Amino acid sequence: QVQLVESGGGLVQPGGSLRLSCAPIGFNRDRYAVGWFRQPPGKAREGITCISNTTGGGTTYYADSVKGRFTLSSDNSKNIVSLQMTKVEFEDTAVYHCASLRRCAGPPGDPEADHWGTGTLVIVSP
Repeated sequence: QVQLVESGGGLVQPGGSLRLSCAPIGFNRDRYAVGWFRQPPGKAREGITCISNTTGGGTTYYADSVKGRFTLSSDNSKNIVSLQMTKVEFEDTAVYHCASLRRCAGPPGDPEADHWGTGTLVIVSP
């Protein structure tokens, strides 16, 4: 059974950094990409970044809202996909979800996701 388990959320000050992790379980990274989405309070979910499957070379894509501040990486030996958040802003406050994707060719969209993690909350506050 496919599962994705997020961790690393919490409280962070504006301008600070935070690292989120996603542990995909039960699916092959050679075949599936992984994406991160976020849903701010009262707003729609946004796909912010994804990394292609290992066959695709692990290429990453970012939404404009996080480009230059967030970095997505994959440790294939540990089967962990990590999202390094830097220079965080109040607008980054959201529940962050990782998801398995059928494809990653740009910032991800909901229709490309097959399985979702339950999410981890990030709060940016002084």
